[in-house]
Amino acid sequence: MARKHIEMAIAYDFDGTLADGNMQEHQFLPDIGMTPNDFWAEVKRLTKEHQADEVLVYMNLMLRRAGAAGVPVRRDDFKERGKAIRLFEGVEGWFDRIDSYGRARDVRVRHYLISSGNAEIFAGTPIASKFAEVYASKFMFDENGVAKWPALAVNYTTKTQYLFRINKGAFDLSDNSGVNRFVEKHDRPVPFENMVFIGDGSTDIPCFRLVKEQGGLSVAVFKPHGRGARKKAGAYVTDGRVHCVAPAIYTDGSALDRIIKANIDMVAARRTLNALLAEGT
Repeated sequence: MARKHIEMAIAYDFDGTLADGNMQEHQFLPDIGMTPNDFWAEVKRLTKEHQADEVLVYMNLMLRRAGAAGVPVRRDDFKERGKAIRLFEGVEGWFDRIDSYGRARDVRVRHYLISSGNAEIFAGTPIASKFAEVYASKFMFDENGVAKWPALAVNYTTKTQYLFRINKGAFDLSDNSGVNRFVEKHDRPVPFENMVFIGDGSTDIPCFRLVKEQGGLSVAVFKPHGRGARKKAGAYVTDGRVHCVAPAIYTDGSALDRIIKANIDMVAARRTLNALLAEGT
């Protein structure tokens, strides 16, 4: 009888983790004639003025500004803008390579996106098909495919919900009972110790801490050659929020590549050790 493979999950932020800057800045903001500084400053002002959720505010502002500028906001329009996003070095080849490395060790690696950015824009990137699930802020669309209202806002505190969904296999977002249902740790599809979270900023701190404290691996990446980026990321190690930091370079043999492969080795070795310990009881 064939031995069952080990389930492992790698969850990623997107903005600043897999690509530079915020995804709206690559094409959407130029289309509506706004600079990133002006757009995010208005988001901050409105958030404070209305004591609102910042993600809901930016999504609402996207629609209002697009309407004023006569810029279309159909699902396909967002997806087309995703093609303009410049991913960090090595990202496109990363997923197949890591999957292959895991398979050779009886580990099935699945990738998950947990982002405050727009799911509809992300859908236009060349890596969208590599993810088992995409948890990102998204719009509701009318019968003509036009965005009308935010459907889901993923902010820094709600991000942790999706780690539990991965942990328990509760992927249906309309099913709140599934993610809150008690499941014994040994019955969960992806134990936290078989989970990795890769992020870059302060909005990722709850996920960093949750995965780290539950026995998984938390990694903070920083923009390669970014001024002061390494020092800022290093503070997450000092504060006990992550295990390590690495440049956001995803090529074969990079620091991040070696860290993740070593973690896959550890996940595989843990099962071997547990089996040996069980034989000795």
